[in-house]
Amino acid sequence: MIPVLLDQGLPISAAAILRREGWDAVHVSELGLATADDARILERARLEQRVCITLDADFHARLCASRAAQPSVIRFRIEGLRGSDVADLIRRTVDRTADDLHHGAMVTVTTNSVRIHRIPIE
Repeated sequence: MIPVLLDQGLPISAAAILRREGWDAVHVSELGLATADDARILERARLEQRVCITLDADFHARLCASRAAQPSVIRFRIEGLRGSDVADLIRRTVDRTADDLHHGAMVTVTTNSVRIHRIPIE
């Protein structure tokens, strides 16, 4: 399974649910990064080879601007989900996009679509 780092806007319970299922999942607040800026969170994800999962559009913008090839980022454009819903969405999204995530990708998930862009963006 792909290791994941959940950003502050997502429920911490989603990371706990995934861990109970055998995932290597951690929430930024568990790492003392609850108030860290996006650059620091992305760097931690890159160093630990984790996919960063967020609600924040700034993560994709930072990847584009830096032309970085890692880490992969999944952005959910669906708010108000409970921890179990987020965990389910993570499972389904990672399953569907695993090859792209391994090679470096920005994934955007809405209620109606999943968009994938390989990185770095030229």
